[in-house]
Amino acid sequence: MSCEDLVCARCAHPVAEGRCPQCRAYRDRMHQHGFGGLTPTMIALLLLALFFLTVALRHLAGL
Repeated sequence: MSCEDLVCARCAHPVAEGRCPQCRAYRDRMHQHGFGGLTPTMIALLLLALFFLTVALRHLAGL
């Protein structure tokens, strides 16, 4: 969901326009990202890639 799809309960305008303080605060909060600017999906993909890399290295090392 993006802020373009949301309507503010306070001013009844799209949140993306940021017409009132509540709109601006919510829009800023929605545009903040988690760990290092990565989305949770990207973090999960990185962890999965790290897991497979570890398995491949252990297999190549003969452990």
